Amino acid sequence: MKFYDVLGYIAGFLTATSFVPQAYKVFKTGKTNDLSLGMFLLFTLGIISWIIYGFIMNALPIIIANAVTLVLSLYILIIKIKNG
Repeated sequence: MKFYDVLGYIAGFLTATSFVPQAYKVFKTGKTNDLSLGMFLLFTLGIISWIIYGFIMNALPIIIANAVTLVLSLYILIIKIKNG
């Protein structure tokens, strides 16, 4: 494995796990009042774009990290939309 792949996995891990505390808080409390719907919509679209880019570039670190982040972001986004 090349250095830049290792760096990509580390960066992806750090980025993806940064959403865990927020997703956990939403799961625990069910509250999303302080979260911006617009921001999460744009962010989720950005993550989907990164995943597509990762497939085009055949970059597994980008695909994996953003897939994990997408799951967490979609969870928060769905709860936000559900809560109004």
